[in-house]
Amino acid sequence: MSRFVVCGETLIDLVRVAEPSDDHFRTTWQALSAGGPMNTAVALSRLEADSHFLGRLSRDAFGRQLHDHLSGAGVDLDLAVVTDQATSLAVVELDSDGVASYTFHFDGTANFDWQPEELPELGAADWLHIASLACVVEPGAGVLLDWAAASSAPLSYDINVRPTVITDPKVYWAKVEPWLELAGRNGGIVKASDADLAALAAVAPGGADPAGTAALWQERYGLRAVVITLGPDGAVAVDADGRTEVPGREVEVVDTVGAGDTFMAGFLDGFVGRQFSMRDALRRGVAAAAIVCARQGAQPPTADEVDELLATD
Repeated sequence: MSRFVVCGETLIDLVRVAEPSDDHFRTTWQALSAGGPMNTAVALSRLEADSHFLGRLSRDAFGRQLHDHLSGAGVDLDLAVVTDQATSLAVVELDSDGVASYTFHFDGTANFDWQPEELPELGAADWLHIASLACVVEPGAGVLLDWAAASSAPLSYDINVRPTVITDPKVYWAKVEPWLELAGRNGGIVKASDADLAALAAVAPGGADPAGTAALWQERYGLRAVVITLGPDGAVAVDADGRTEVPGREVEVVDTVGAGDTFMAGFLDGFVGRQFSMRDALRRGVAAAAIVCARQGAQPPTADEVDELLATD
């Protein structure tokens, strides 16, 4: 494998950092560079993988921030598309445990207006990672699915369900399942969280049970592996060799923003890039995610930081 090509959206996360003024005339927010696929591209680069971001970036001020964040992390932007359309926004709310929920604003924004001619030809030596909203929001989702189906590149797919975007689980699953089928045809990997499974439990095979669902999906769709993250309880995976579980790590959580995206980078860096065993790749993903949970927003760790944490075991 020569490179990771990470495809999907960028966002600006708006996070409130101060209570409203006494007259409720103003509040203070931070604008954080975000978007699940972008987070994974940044995390892969910081882990010293060859990371290329395939996304649509705006020319507006937020788009320039995102561009500089990606390039500053060492992500190659040779495949990125620049457009006059505006940057997508997400208003973030954190609960008492630092778990984030999102309200999205992206009608007519840059992320979801893919044109077939904007997409590159990938080969078997590339690894395509695709995720999240880009796979379910039209008109771009259908364009990306057709493009990926015509590619010979193996792929990984992170479901990363956002129920506020498509509120009907049946409709959401109808968008997700073709990507599972495609990943199976391409010898690929599917990742979901226990929260993703819970959101789709009424309509997806396997329901909300992580290990059982992983086993069912791996067999039904012919996937190389299915990986389910379990929040503070670690992760479980099923592949042709059976079931592998690793525990979580204790950490003082600031917030969970970017945790799943960073886990996926750590896992892919280990399993695909470094040819680690399933167990060691899962441990690498869990360690990377634990570090990012101790920081505000999606600020992925370096390879040295992950290796240092793993050395404490």
